[in-house]
Amino acid sequence: MLHVVATPIGNLGDISQRAIDTLRNASLIACEDTRRTWTLLSHLGIPRPEMVSYRQGNEERVARAVIAAVKEGREAALCSDGGYPGISDPGYRLIRECAKEGVAYDVVPGASAVGVALLMSGLSTSSFSFRGFPPRGPGALRNWFAEDAASEHTLVCYESPYRIAATLEAAFDALGDREAAVCIELTKLHERVSRGYLSDLAKEFAGAKVKGEVALVIAGANPKFRRREETKDA
Repeated sequence: MLHVVATPIGNLGDISQRAIDTLRNASLIACEDTRRTWTLLSHLGIPRPEMVSYRQGNEERVARAVIAAVKEGREAALCSDGGYPGISDPGYRLIRECAKEGVAYDVVPGASAVGVALLMSGLSTSSFSFRGFPPRGPGALRNWFAEDAASEHTLVCYESPYRIAATLEAAFDALGDREAAVCIELTKLHERVSRGYLSDLAKEFAGAKVKGEVALVIAGANPKFRRREETKDA
């Protein structure tokens, strides 16, 4: 069987006993970065099994090898550097191939930056849309946000620390001055969450040097989440 294992997004104490047991029993682990996964295994006291890097660019070849191993009766695990493999991650291709070929697999739950960021934002959680990583080009980025301009769902996405300032500007341009939160290094020692309106956050991060993983949460199209002056003018 293939086990899809969620791993900690920062705090190593967030891994479950079930995930530990699954990784310990796997004779093959497909992972994003073998060095980072080996660091996790070492921390858990798990002997090094056969490991193979599964990442964008080699997913088709490695998926075939992993599926072949499972069909031979081996216990295999799939994990990423943090969170769920397959969520904004090429792991979904391996999962899809298992589903198409009737290869047994299960999911071992655990930490996810999406849920943590959503709750840390203080914004509405009744419904939300997760859209992974936005495009890089300025025009494409603005259009990407504009697709959600009329949606009342809270929007969650990931972003590079090097592009968060430009992304906030594009979001403000496309969506107006809504409440938002920039979540940095969630569950880690230097966790930081900046909350405010998009215009203020864009100014805060303009020219700032940001380090670490970033998740951006933006309120939906509801007047109560817009700056009052803007609501009056609308």
